Amino acid sequence: MARMGKTKNIVLGLAALMIAGSLTSCDDGRSGAEGAAKQLASSLAAFDVGSLAVDGKDASAANEQLKAVFAALDPAKPSVESGAVTLDGDKASVPLNFTWKIGTAEWKYTSQAALKKSGDKWAVQWNSALLEPDLKDGEVLDKTVNSPSRADILGAGDAKLVSYRPVVHVGIDKTTIGSADPAASAAKLAQLVGVDEGAYVKQVQASGPQAFVSAITLREDGSRTVTDQQIAAIPGARGIRDFLPLAPTRTFARAVLGTAAEASAEQIQKSGGALKVGDTVGSGGLQEQYDTQLRGQDGVSIKARPQGMTDDQIKAANPDPRRVLFAVDAKPGDPLKTTLDPRLQQLAEDTLAGVGPASAIVALRPSTGAVLAAASGPGSNGYNTAMLGQYAPGSTFKIVDSLALIRNGMTPDSKVECTPTITVDGRTFKNAEGYPASSLGSVELRDAFAHSCNTAFISSRDKVSQAQLESAATSLGVAVQAPKLGADAFLGSVPGNADGTEHAASMIGQGKVLLSPLAAAIMAASVAHGAPVSPQLVLNPGAVPPSAGATPTPSGPPSSASPGASESPIAAASDKPVTPAEAAALTDMMRAVVTSGHAGFLASVPGAPVGAKTGTAEFGNDNPPKTHAWIVAVHGDLAVAVFVEDGGLGATTSGPLLKSFLTAAG
Repeated sequence: MARMGKTKNIVLGLAALMIAGSLTSCDDGRSGAEGAAKQLASSLAAFDVGSLAVDGKDASAANEQLKAVFAALDPAKPSVESGAVTLDGDKASVPLNFTWKIGTAEWKYTSQAALKKSGDKWAVQWNSALLEPDLKDGEVLDKTVNSPSRADILGAGDAKLVSYRPVVHVGIDKTTIGSADPAASAAKLAQLVGVDEGAYVKQVQASGPQAFVSAITLREDGSRTVTDQQIAAIPGARGIRDFLPLAPTRTFARAVLGTAAEASAEQIQKSGGALKVGDTVGSGGLQEQYDTQLRGQDGVSIKARPQGMTDDQIKAANPDPRRVLFAVDAKPGDPLKTTLDPRLQQLAEDTLAGVGPASAIVALRPSTGAVLAAASGPGSNGYNTAMLGQYAPGSTFKIVDSLALIRNGMTPDSKVECTPTITVDGRTFKNAEGYPASSLGSVELRDAFAHSCNTAFISSRDKVSQAQLESAATSLGVAVQAPKLGADAFLGSVPGNADGTEHAASMIGQGKVLLSPLAAAIMAASVAHGAPVSPQLVLNPGAVPPSAGATPTPSGPPSSASPGASESPIAAASDKPVTPAEAAALTDMMRAVVTSGHAGFLASVPGAPVGAKTGTAEFGNDNPPKTHAWIVAVHGDLAVAVFVEDGGLGATTSGPLLKSFLTAAG
């Protein structure tokens, strides 16, 4: 048995040797050539062939040529993949597939690499066509980018809200300053145009001798007070005329529209090659949200040019010595169409011009949901209070309360008890200062609504659960998503669970109930429409941001929200929309606010009858507490919400603003 085992091992060993010999004799060098091809591809992609075996050129010289050829495409680098190797003895050829990302364009081509085996190594046969098949010796690549004009943002009737408008860039041109002191000129110009003198002087001093250092950009709309003569009187100062995408005024719908300006270094860095120096890019609002749609696509031209020729020499040459290797035409951006009515937007801003605290006016078209105006006053300091603010709505929320009560069997004629005060779990609630004694006692729900009796609604809390309040709110388009809006907004937060004093506070629009002015306008619009209104601002979004119209907790300045107040989930839609009959009852009660309640000043507004609801909501820890001032109204096919953050009573602060707006709106 041992002899037979030994014989078997010998036979197996001979077989293994025969197989190994067969594999060795069949190795034609393909694996080595394939490895060399892959190494070449990865080295080209990394712009580093210094460690490769190169035939026909010094490896370091080849490396320098590689970098020089592609220098104009920096910072882009190609993806390079080697294809199937064709073997011919000690020679091989392999296709190299290049893919470049040039901005938003993609450039693909295939070059052929020749390999030669020397000893046990494969060397690449270096030539210019290896880098690009049409490239000749002594040529490098040249890139030209043509950016299209930024598309307009349009309003109702395709009115131009943001369009290219004339401006003048005012600054110091150091090529024309002569022997004058740059610092002295910079100081004089800074004083003339009202910019920080010290900072501008430093900027001018730090810039090169060929620089134009802009101090300010002024609109050429007849409003500028700095004249060309004043600028020219300062050595080196000049104005360069240009056109920029601008709204009609510096403040027009700025918080909604955003701005567009030359891309910053940080924006360029974060863009991953999509932006370059000199590009115009949106910042904030719709300009940033729809930047890609508005900006369009750059045109790109890649040409081969003689290395060493300057741009001036190329311009002077006839014919042009460059050859086009790749080109993509520029694609203009698509205008962004919105529902904003420029007249009503400007009217809303003019109405708020003298209001000190944060404030807002939002106007909607109930029949369509179109957002006609979304103005945030100067006290908002650039924040979009109109759409993103989160505030306790006060007694405007009694519209929601009343719907819930009606659904539980009450009518505008039902009796409720309006007392001077009411205590819930040790906390005393009272009516607003100056509440008429004649409206106390057993009154109709309509009258309690018209005079905004807090105690009457709080005393009815046992007839309405917190879940029913939440349902009534969503029935009126509040705290639900707005898929057609096309912009970020806070659409309200109404908790579905609250007990004791928290539930009582909800009955008067406080506690954890929050609305934005937009949400308050939606609530009023749904009453006017007789069905939930879904607001719409953007008509042709190229790509609706995932959060558009459904952002329950946007970033921004602190509001009157209690901790966690905006954490309740936002619903896709109401499962029980307000009915025409319910809306008719609410319309009756809102009209009573004007005919017999404390908004009688709206009775003189011309046109269709006005229905309204005022609101005052306490916030903060001051004694007496500060208050938000609210009023919402419907006037024909117009629903409006007016808000002042620190504004006293809704009727006396926001009411006159509303009257002014409605009267002028016509």
